[in-house]
Amino acid sequence: MTTTLITGANKGLGRETARRLVAAGHTVYVGARDPERGRRAAEELGARHVVIDITDDASVAAAAKQIEADGGLDVLINNAGIEGRTEGNGIVLPADETVDTLRPLFETNVFGTVRVTHAFLPLLRRSAAPVVVNLSSGLASLTGACDPDNPAAAYPGIAYPASKTAVNMVTVQYAKAFPEIRINAVEPGFTKTDLNGNTGVQTVEQGAEIVVRMALVGPDGPTGTYTSAEGPLPW
Repeated sequence: MTTTLITGANKGLGRETARRLVAAGHTVYVGARDPERGRRAAEELGARHVVIDITDDASVAAAAKQIEADGGLDVLINNAGIEGRTEGNGIVLPADETVDTLRPLFETNVFGTVRVTHAFLPLLRRSAAPVVVNLSSGLASLTGACDPDNPAAAYPGIAYPASKTAVNMVTVQYAKAFPEIRINAVEPGFTKTDLNGNTGVQTVEQGAEIVVRMALVGPDGPTGTYTSAEGPLPW
């Protein structure tokens, strides 16, 4: 039986990914900051629940201890993240960007991903077929941001793309350091979720496709890649 943890899984892409992996036979932990929302989602999905706030060392350590006591972990999906839109659903523009507006996104998207990965590495390294999937974004592509014909080039903000570009580098470096683990970054596409105020153009079912696909890779599958449902993306 494959055991999977998905952070931020009580709603959106995380929840849909959990639903699909439960259907695929995984024992899935719905990771959520809010105990009640996480418990309710897990019950509805036929999954397990673990309280985890990826910005908090003690919370992550407690989650790792719980999952270790239950038997270990095979797949980690670092799904939890924020975009950092301001009140009114706007994006902080470069002229207004400060360390204070950058910090929350890096705390969650980058440092949270590293915190969780570091805590669960000992469990993953005991697995016969360990996998890590990091949720990135098409906006993370430096190539795309520099190409006026790429939709990513039109995004005006700094914080979110920069945080996801950092996630890509984290992914590559972990993949090189741990060749026995399949570690990949995925771009789910512009999906209707609370992250973007439900302004996305595709459903969570469509967005979860690449997440699920990379969660199911075997020991001979790709690692150190940055991929969408359509294929590899330029860094």
